[in-house]
Amino acid sequence: MAFKTFRLAIAALVLTVFITACQNDRISRALSPETGEFYSSDALSSTRSGHSEEERKLQADFDAFCTELFRKEMESSGTLDLHYTLLHPENYGIDAEDAALGTYRLSELIKNSHEIHDLKEKLSEFDPHMLSDDQQILYDSLSERIETGLMAEGLELYDQPLAPTIGIQAQLPILLAEYSFHSLQDVEDYLTLLSQLDSYYGDILYFEEQKAAAGLGPSDASIERILESCQSYLIDPVNNFLTETFETRLNSLSTDISLSEQQKNNFRSRHLEVIKNSFLPAYRHLIDGLSGLKGRGINEGGLCGFRNGRRYYEYLLRSGPGLSYNIEELKAALSDRMQKDLETISSLSKKTGPDLSFRLTDPPAILADLQTQMSGDFPVLSEASKKYEIRYVPTQLESTLSPAFYLTAPLDDPTRNVIYINNGSTSAKDELYPTLAHEGFPGHLYQTVYSSLVCDTQTLPIRKLFSYGGYVEGWAYYTERISYEYAAQVLAEAEGSLGSSYPAALLCTLLAQQRDLQINLFCLLDLSLHYYGTEESELLRSLESFGLSEEQSERVYDYLRTAPAVYLKYYVGYLEMNALKKRAELQWSDNFSLLRFHRFVLEAGPSDFENLTKRLKQTAAKTG
Repeated sequence: MAFKTFRLAIAALVLTVFITACQNDRISRALSPETGEFYSSDALSSTRSGHSEEERKLQADFDAFCTELFRKEMESSGTLDLHYTLLHPENYGIDAEDAALGTYRLSELIKNSHEIHDLKEKLSEFDPHMLSDDQQILYDSLSERIETGLMAEGLELYDQPLAPTIGIQAQLPILLAEYSFHSLQDVEDYLTLLSQLDSYYGDILYFEEQKAAAGLGPSDASIERILESCQSYLIDPVNNFLTETFETRLNSLSTDISLSEQQKNNFRSRHLEVIKNSFLPAYRHLIDGLSGLKGRGINEGGLCGFRNGRRYYEYLLRSGPGLSYNIEELKAALSDRMQKDLETISSLSKKTGPDLSFRLTDPPAILADLQTQMSGDFPVLSEASKKYEIRYVPTQLESTLSPAFYLTAPLDDPTRNVIYINNGSTSAKDELYPTLAHEGFPGHLYQTVYSSLVCDTQTLPIRKLFSYGGYVEGWAYYTERISYEYAAQVLAEAEGSLGSSYPAALLCTLLAQQRDLQINLFCLLDLSLHYYGTEESELLRSLESFGLSEEQSERVYDYLRTAPAVYLKYYVGYLEMNALKKRAELQWSDNFSLLRFHRFVLEAGPSDFENLTKRLKQTAAKTG
C-alpha cells in the first residue's frame, strides 16, 4: 500500500490569485516551555500498564505488524522517496536497493488497490479494544486510510500525474536539485536517477495515452499549461540550476570526504552528459508526447464532465481535506462563512486608515520575528532544532512554480529544512510575512520538526507516512492567520505616528479577512466546477465580480480546473482546526490555553479531524 509519493515532499503555498506555478526517535513526552520539565502529553497518553498477558501479546504483535509495514513501504517507495524520508534507513532495518525512480503505470495503481484489500484483512485480525491508547489511535488512522484508499478503486485512470504547477514534471527537478550528498554513493545514485528520467516520463506518457483512450485525457488548454511548464526545463546544459546545486553539493561533500579535484571533474563531466543525454531528452519527449494528445480531450470543464468524475471528486475531498461530511453540508458551511466574511470586511473597510504594507521584508528577519512572537502561544523548540535554509526559485522556473514552498526534512533528521521563495511571484513579495509564517514558523517547518521530535518513530513510525492534507495545510493556514495578529504588532511599532496599535491591528484584521474571503470563494468555485458542472463563463463572472481582473480570473479558473480540491485542503482544514479549538475551549474551560491546544494538535501528529476530535474527548480537563 502506497501511503505517499514524492510529490508530497513539497508543501506548497498556493493561496493567491497570482498563481504562477504550502526523524530522530520521537518521545511521547514534550518539554514544558514554562518549567523545562517533561510532562505527559495530552495527545499521546498510553495505558499499557494493567493489561492482561493476552492483551500485551496482541499489542506486541501490533507493533511488529506496524514496524514491518513501515519497512515494506519504505523499501518499495523508490530511491527518491527513501532518501527524503530517512537519512539512515539502515537504522530501521531497511535495505536500500539499486537507485531507481520507480515506475508510474496503471498496473501498479491497480496492484496498490489489491494491496489495500490485503492490508484491511490483516488489520482486521487485531481487536482494537485490546490495544493500548496509542495503538488504538494508530489502528483508527490505518482504518481511515484504508477506507479512503478503497474509494479510488476502479478510478485509477482519473489520477493526474501531470499538472501545470503541482505535477510531477514541475516538482521532480526541484527534488533532484535538493538531493543531498552524504556519501559518494549518494552522488552515484543521483546521477542514476537523472539518467532514468526519460524512461520514467515514458511511463507517464503511456499512462496519459491510456487516459485519453478511455475518454479521460486532458483538454487542450490543460496540455498547453503543462507544456509551458515543461518548456521551462529545456535548460542550458552548462549554466542551469541543476549544475549550480550539483557544484554546491559536491563542495559540501568534499569537506567531509577527501574528494580529489580529478574526482570532482569526473563527476562534473558525467553530470553534464546526463543533463544532455537524459534530462533534456526526457522533457523534449514529454513535450512531443503531450503535443500528440491534443484534440483527444473531450472535457473542457470540471471532473463532473467525466462518467465517474463526481465519485472521483468525492474521493479527492476525503483523501485531501479529509472531509467527513457531505458536499451539500460543505457548500452550506462555506456559503455561510462567506456571508459573514463579507459583512466583516464591509464593516472594517469603513474604519481603516492609511494603506500600510508589511514592514519586514528580509526573510531571516521575518522568521526571527515570528519565532519571538509565537513563543508564548506555541511549545518551544531547542535552538539546534530550528535550523533552516532560505533558497530562491531559479529564475527560469519562476513562472511555473508556487509563490513559496517547504521541503520536508527526513524523519530521522528534522533539522534539514529548506524554504523556497519565488521572487517572480507578486504575492510572495507583497505578503512575505504571512507566507513565511505558513511555510516556516509556526507553519510547515515548525510543525514537521516539533512533531518529529515529540512522537515515537521507533515504535510506530508508520504514522509519519500518512498523508493528511487537511491536517498539514489546515495547520499552515491556521498559523498563517495568526501571523496577521503578529504582523499588527510589527506595524504598530513601525507606525509611531499613528499614535496607537489600533489602526495597524484593524488593517491586519482586514487583510486576514480578505484572505479568507478569497480562498473561500475559490473553494466554492472548485465545488461548482467539479461537482455541479458550472460553466466557465459563469465562474469567470463570479471571480471578476470580486474584483479580479480578466487575466487574474482566467489564471485562477485554469488552476481550479487542473488542480481539483487543492484549495479545500487549506480552507476546510483551517475551518476544522478552528472547530477543534472551540471544542477544546468548551471541554477544558478555565484550563484552556492556546499553548495547550497547539501542543495537543502537534503531538497528535498527522490525523484526520474525526480522530483528532475523538482524541480530544479523551484528554483530561487539566492544566497543560
